[in-house]
Amino acid sequence: MVEKAYQRINCFLKKVKKLACSLVLLSVFLNCGTARAISLISDEETEVFLHQTLRPVFQAAGVAFYPGQIYIVNDRTLNAFVTDGNRMFVNIGTITAADSQNELSGVLAHETGHIQGGHIVRHKIQAQEVQSVSLASMLVGGRAGIAAGRADLSIAAILGSQSSAINSMLTYQISEERSADEAAVKLLKKINQSPAGMLSFLEKIQQRNKMQGIAERDYYRTHPLTDERISFVKKAAAESPAPRQGPQEKEFLRIKAKLFAYTEEPEQTFLKYPLSDNSIPARYARAIAWFKQLKMKEAADAVNSLIEDEPQNPYFYELKGQMMLETGKISEAVGAYRQALKLRPASSLFKLNLSQAMLENNPSAAELKEITQMLNQVLIYNPNSYAWLILARAYGMTGDMPNSNYAAAEFSLLSGDMKTAKRQAENALKYAPSPALKIKIDDLLLRIKQLEKEGRAEEF
Repeated sequence: MVEKAYQRINCFLKKVKKLACSLVLLSVFLNCGTARAISLISDEETEVFLHQTLRPVFQAAGVAFYPGQIYIVNDRTLNAFVTDGNRMFVNIGTITAADSQNELSGVLAHETGHIQGGHIVRHKIQAQEVQSVSLASMLVGGRAGIAAGRADLSIAAILGSQSSAINSMLTYQISEERSADEAAVKLLKKINQSPAGMLSFLEKIQQRNKMQGIAERDYYRTHPLTDERISFVKKAAAESPAPRQGPQEKEFLRIKAKLFAYTEEPEQTFLKYPLSDNSIPARYARAIAWFKQLKMKEAADAVNSLIEDEPQNPYFYELKGQMMLETGKISEAVGAYRQALKLRPASSLFKLNLSQAMLENNPSAAELKEITQMLNQVLIYNPNSYAWLILARAYGMTGDMPNSNYAAAEFSLLSGDMKTAKRQAENALKYAPSPALKIKIDDLLLRIKQLEKEGRAEEF
């Protein structure tokens, strides 16, 4: 009989979900014996926008850009940084504090300047305890994490990191900050954007530091500000004829409203986006705030009005799907997610959401086949633990024991439970898997064996 690890996980998720309905955004930290952890958020709408913003900056800098190179950090403070592999990390607080896409472009251009200047490599040499391979493996292994059915904002990965090493790596010198500023101004000129946004964001940081205390602000410690730096950017902004708004300003305002509503209390959302504001961003934010308050009629009316105004916007259907799923209206959730996927057929997140909703709706044999196909497509491009979890469940419902055990083993390994993963993989072999599946199982067992060997080596 297949070992249904997903059942134990689902029991835990159901308990968590009672809180999730009101909190929407969950924060979980793995205690790896460290004082600090980084929680990453996965939200497709925000990620698409950030890719659109960062790609031209990287191209102007001659830096190769790949999908999934920018990460959203679940932190409301002002901060952004780059690490090995030209990975860009942007705090939610940086996005919601910005007043325009131009401001955000300035932040990203500055961080790209650190890449151009070789500052990351230099600090890596100074901070050898920062292990880029470990960071990369955690990002790949847990990018989607246990999404727990979060259709919109879901936990992507939980990364433990040595705070002393991170601070050592990211504590730039004044000269390096000035160098990054100069590079940023040149990059913004190449993409026809003004340094004005960069200036206003630097001034915003400086003002917050004065009001809240310099020593308490992470960005100030890692990105030291000086009046001379601000004067340089101010002069560049005054001389620039480029527009002071980005090309995706409309999308930026929606992203900002969405993230604000998810991370702030509903009362704060209603203050910032009052009923008198009938704009799309304001209505988007209020729909989320009502949802967090469990005022489902108001939330549903708000999202339906957004869909009526923009029937081609997949993210409004995504939000509706989340609302319907979490209030037990499974058929309506399936319909909403299916429409979202129709509008963005390549979306891994929408396939994952639709698969989960369909599994809750007593799927037929044909629907189970569709679910397993979608999840296998997701795992090609986005190998995350939650996809493996629900794939194990889907295969189990079809009676496919070898694939169910194998998928459960992949989930357990990504969750850090090597002992269970090994047992599940060995169980899969007992069901005489196909030659192709046996190769995958043997590969998984080899990976587990290697990890066990590495673990024993660390004990010495």
